[in-house]
Formats: sequence, structure tokens, C-alpha cells
Amino acid sequence: MPRRTTFSQKVSAGLGVAALLTLSVGTLAVVALRSVVASKDQVITVDAQRLVDTERLRVDVERKVDASRTYLLTGDQKYLDQMTDARTDLLAGLDRLDRTSASEAARGLLTKVRAAEEAHQEAADDVNDLKRSGATQNVVVQAFTVNPAPLRAELDADITAFGTLVDHEMRAARQASTDAATTASVLVIVIGAAATALAAVIAVLLARALNRQIGTVVGQVQTSSAQLEAVASQQATGAKEEATAMSEITTTINELLATSRQIADSAQRVSRIATDTAGAARVGEDTIEQANESIAAIRGQVDLIVRHMLELGGKSQQIGAVLDIVSELAEQTNILAINATIEATSAGESGRRFAVVADEIRKLADRVSGSAKEIRGLIDDVRGAVNTTVMATETGSKAVDAGMRQFGDVAATFDQIAGLVTTTTEAAREIELSTKQQSTAVEQVNVAVVDVAQATRATEASSSQTQQTAAQLAGLSLDLLRLVHSGASAGK
Repeated sequence: MPRRTTFSQKVSAGLGVAALLTLSVGTLAVVALRSVVASKDQVITVDAQRLVDTERLRVDVERKVDASRTYLLTGDQKYLDQMTDARTDLLAGLDRLDRTSASEAARGLLTKVRAAEEAHQEAADDVNDLKRSGATQNVVVQAFTVNPAPLRAELDADITAFGTLVDHEMRAARQASTDAATTASVLVIVIGAAATALAAVIAVLLARALNRQIGTVVGQVQTSSAQLEAVASQQATGAKEEATAMSEITTTINELLATSRQIADSAQRVSRIATDTAGAARVGEDTIEQANESIAAIRGQVDLIVRHMLELGGKSQQIGAVLDIVSELAEQTNILAINATIEATSAGESGRRFAVVADEIRKLADRVSGSAKEIRGLIDDVRGAVNTTVMATETGSKAVDAGMRQFGDVAATFDQIAGLVTTTTEAAREIELSTKQQSTAVEQVNVAVVDVAQATRATEASSSQTQQTAAQLAGLSLDLLRLVHSGASAGK
């Protein structure tokens, strides 16, 4: 079955075509305007500038010739510098014109102007050299008249010819720009007229198609209004029966709602009791946790004491090693003192003082050895005390470990109790939540039933209005059909 085009789609299509035509005409106008502006800009920025640069050539030639003449009259070097500056500007102008000139004729004339300028400059340089060499003024004037003056005339003639060509090219470009603007204007007018004619044809075709479509729709509306009137009669009868059934359903739902509220209150009380029990279990668990932390701190202190005692024993061993070295040094010092005493005795009267010193050293070595023995005895006592303390500390540590294990068992028991209480609490909450959801659902069903009952009564009340509306719709469709047929006849 082919897909029919709706009224809004046809109107949208007509507006879209009109917008497309308008956009096309506007785009063409913009393109033509840009083309005209570009050609005008070409005339203004390029051709007019070339004409200005040509006039500057005349000015630069005049400056160069005036500077040369003044030098020939005065002999001042600054005028030669001015002539050089003028010639530099002249050559720069020739370069600009050469870059902006596109025709072969213009380039040929520029080549001729450049050659004439070089010939004139060479002749001017010869006359200037003659002036610089000290020739008389009459000789210099005669040389200037014979050579540079005629070349100046040729140079002016070439520049004039180039200026005439540039002016001619500028006029031709201006005329071409004007012709392009005229052509673009004519083209925009023609396309605009064609677009207007096409839009008028589309409007006529769209109006005829819409008339046919409205006629078909009006026929369908007449058929639908008759069916709607029959359905409205059936709906009024069914609405009365439905209103009676809704009244009975509302009574049943009210009883169910009261029962659901009683269950919700009971579940809420169970949930509160379970919550209190869970709170007490958590308090006991926190207490066990604190006691366990205290015992862990005691265990840490005991371990610290053991480490300190072991470090003390290690330090005692280090001191014993040092005492061994001191004892060995005392014995060696005693031996050396005895040997020194023997040698001093052998030396006679001269070694007596040394013998006294050696004897004192031996006594000092004996005292050091005795002190080392006493310190060793004290270190042995310290080691014994350390070993005793370590054994006692280990016994306390084992007791602490046993206490920690017992507290761990108690904590695990409390964890199990807390878990069971939490499970009970969650179950009570789920029962409470489910009951509340059930109550809410029953209330929503009650509200929905009330709404349905009201809608049923409203449907019953509006059934007669629907029948009246269907009758009025049938009359309006007949009027619209007559209007469409009369419009179609007028259009033909």
C-alpha cells in the first residue's frame, strides 16, 4: 500500500521548496556581488595603483634630472647623492610596475623605459665626470645639451607611452567590471522571476492536492462520527455496570488496608526490640575490643623490656671484650715495666730515675688489671640479672598471650552474637519494610479504585455529551465537504 502524504508534510514541502528557491536566489546574488566587488577592487587596488606608480616615475625622473643640473651648476656633492636617491626610487617603481603588469605590451614598454633610463644615466654620469674633472662651464653645458638632453626626451616619451597603455588597460578593466555587474544583475533578475513563477506553480498544485486530501478526510470523519455515536451508547451502558462493581471492590480493599496496617505496627515493634538487642551486643563487643587492645599494649611493653634486656646483655658482652683488651694491655704494660726496670738497673746511677718511673708504671698496670677483674665480676652479675629478668619476662609474655587468646575467644563469641542479632534485626526490618510496602500498595490500589470509580461515573456522564458531539461533528463534516467542493469548483 503506497504511503500517503499528510497535510503538514505537503505544507512543509511547499515551504521547503520556497525556502530553497529563496536561498538559491540569495546565494546567486551574493556570488554575483562578490564577483563585482572583486573586479572593482582589482581596478582600484591594482590598475589605479599602476597609474599612480607611472606618475611617480615622471616625478623621480624629474628629481634625478634636477639634481644632475644643480650639480653641474654648483659642483656640490650632495646633489649627486640626491640624484642617486632619485634613481633608486625610480628603479624601485619600475620593479613594482613590472610585478603588477600582466600584459606583454606593458612588460615590453617597461623594458624599453628601463633601457632608456640606463642610457640617460650613463650620459649623465659622463657629463658629471666632465664637471668633476674641472672642465669649463661652457664645455659642460655643451656636453649636457648634446647627450643627456635628447636621451631625457626619449625617456619621457617611453614613460608617456607606458602611462597611456596603463590608462587604457585601467579603462578596459573598469568597463569589464561594469559589464560583469550588469550581467550579474540581469542574471539575478531572470532567476528571481523564474523562482517566483515556479513558486506560484507549486502553490497552485499544493492547493489542489490539499483540497482533494481534505475531501477524503471529511468523508472519513463522517464515517467515524457515526461509529463514535454507536460506541458512546455502548460505553454508557458499560459504565453503569462498572460503577456498581467498583463500589464492591472499594469495600474489600478497605478491609485489606486495615489488616495490613496492624501487621505493619507489629513488625515495627519487633524491629525496635531487635535494634536494642543489637545495640547492647555492639557495646559488649566494643568493651572486649578495648580490653584486647589493652592486653596488646601490655604485650608490646613486655616485648620492649625483653628487647632492652637483650640489648643490655649485648652491651655487657661488648664491655667484656673491651675489658679483655684492657687486661691484655695491662699485662703487656707490666711486662714492659719489668723489662724497663731490669734495663734501668743495668744502667747504674743514670738509669735510677727511669727505674722509678718504670716501677710506677708497673704498679699502675697492676691496679688496672685488678680494676678490670672487678668490672668483669660486676658484668657477670649484670648478665645473671639480665638472664633472670628475661626468663621472668618470657613467663609474663606467655601469660599475656594466653589472656589474649582467651579474650579473642570471647570477642569471637560476641561477634557471633552480634551477627545473629544483626541478622534478626535485618529480618525484622525486612518484615517491617515489606508490610509498609504492602500497606502503601493497598492504599495506592484503593486510590486507583476510587479514581476508576470516579472515571466510570465521569464516563457515564460524558457518554451523552459524546453522542451530542458526534452528531455535531457529522454536521460540521458536511459543511466542510460542501466548502471544499465549492472551492475546488472555483479553482477550476
